[in-house]
Amino acid sequence: MNRKLLKAARRRKTAGQAIVEYIIIVALVAIAAITVISLFSDRIKELFSGATSELGSDKAQAAAKESSKEKLKSMDETGLGDD
Repeated sequence: MNRKLLKAARRRKTAGQAIVEYIIIVALVAIAAITVISLFSDRIKELFSGATSELGSDKAQAAAKESSKEKLKSMDETGLGDD
């Protein structure tokens, strides 16, 4: 009887351990994604603005020339995303 209880306790422990490992992996992937996006945000913005300018947007070229830091600074000053 004792062996059955020990086996059941071990199974519960490893199931909880698997959940914790899964959460750690998800957190690491999220941190990596945020890092990559922050590093390449200006380049991604340029790519999207190039696509929108090809589709006919006039503001796309002006938005591509302004860096993310400049855009955030102007948003802090004006409170608006658009100029």
